[in-house]
Amino acid sequence: MCQKAMYPGSFDPVTYGHIDIIQRASRIFETVVVGVASNSQKKPLFSVKERVEMLKKATADMDTVVVEAFDGLVVDYARKHSIGVIIRGLRMVSDFEYEFQLALTNRKLSHDVETIFLMPSEQYSYISSKLLKEAALLGADVSDFMPKDVQKKLKERLKR
Repeated sequence: MCQKAMYPGSFDPVTYGHIDIIQRASRIFETVVVGVASNSQKKPLFSVKERVEMLKKATADMDTVVVEAFDGLVVDYARKHSIGVIIRGLRMVSDFEYEFQLALTNRKLSHDVETIFLMPSEQYSYISSKLLKEAALLGADVSDFMPKDVQKKLKERLKR
């Protein structure tokens, strides 16, 4: 039985949907490593360091959660740190095709690392960081979707 799982993502910025998945995973696994990707193909609004800090603050009350930055393949990081499960969130059916492809590719790259899918609570099932950044840029109140300190940082960043 696997005691450690990894929830990788860009988390740009972290939302209540992400936090919900982290909480669900922490009830299943002894340790959940939240891996903040420094994906060079995406153009994140926040630096890796800022995203790690936001996630550490958002998960501060979760003793079994560790937040770390990583670079490279998720399966390589998982193997190196003896992590047997990768957690992926599925919000809508539209996420499934991409996530299924990713899971099968990761399985081919590393047979000893499994992928499991967790669904967020219904109230978070439609939100995404990208959508929230766009909404905030246009002046929408995004306080129902992310922690206050993340919302504040997002507003400050978008003013630049």
